[in-house]
Amino acid sequence: MTLPSPAPDRTAVVTGASSGIGAEIARQLARRGHGVTLVARSVAKLEALATELRGEGVRVEVIAADLTDRGARAGLLGAIEGRGLTAEVLVNNAGHSTLGPVAASDPVAEMGMVELDVMAVVDLCSRFLPGMVARGRGGVLNVASTAAFQPLPGQAGYGASKVFVLSYTQSLAGELKGTGVTATTLCPGPVETGFGERAGFTDEEAKAALPPVMWVSATEVARVGVEGLDKGRLVVIPGTANRVAAAVSQVTPRSLLLPLLTRSHPGLK
Repeated sequence: MTLPSPAPDRTAVVTGASSGIGAEIARQLARRGHGVTLVARSVAKLEALATELRGEGVRVEVIAADLTDRGARAGLLGAIEGRGLTAEVLVNNAGHSTLGPVAASDPVAEMGMVELDVMAVVDLCSRFLPGMVARGRGGVLNVASTAAFQPLPGQAGYGASKVFVLSYTQSLAGELKGTGVTATTLCPGPVETGFGERAGFTDEEAKAALPPVMWVSATEVARVGVEGLDKGRLVVIPGTANRVAAAVSQVTPRSLLLPLLTRSHPGLK
């Protein structure tokens, strides 16, 4: 096992922890005895989750922060250390997507997405990893998507952001070899979390485009993600169908794949 042992002055930082995959990852870590620091914009949801997780007998901290704000990101590590805690695990889960063709996009919304999905990952890794490496222990779990393995017409910026997260985290893993710190990329397929509705399409529309066999619950995604982090795996793809689809999409000629993806995406209907 590669995760540091839990201790009262150690914490696992989970961004985007107010709902969905982030909340489930926090639950998985707490059940393993790890204290957690929950980070998101929604204070009320974080506090409710914190109350639940304290029932596991672990220390839980809540930090409200908008991670598209560079100043908020810059202050996060200091806020954690100011509470007498050492960040032993970093889970970069916060993220969102825009929807529709780039030619009809809102530049402000597109840049905001990249700020959260890409820049926040780079920023927080750059701030938290030095301490982990100096201590000789720690783990980073960056949440990408199976969109990282293929183009995504209709969500071009989101798909490209997840390609970045996958490549970036794999590079981190290479750099961290022998340091006692690991880096894992979690690449879920479709999950019922409300993520799609926030992007602009319903779960029903997504299910019409993606077969039921590909859907995995947020609880299962979190379970296999944390297990993969604990085992030091490079990439974790929950669900057999998603693993097969990711492998196939990487070797399918783009001339064949792109028309299929374009026709099926609800954002281009």
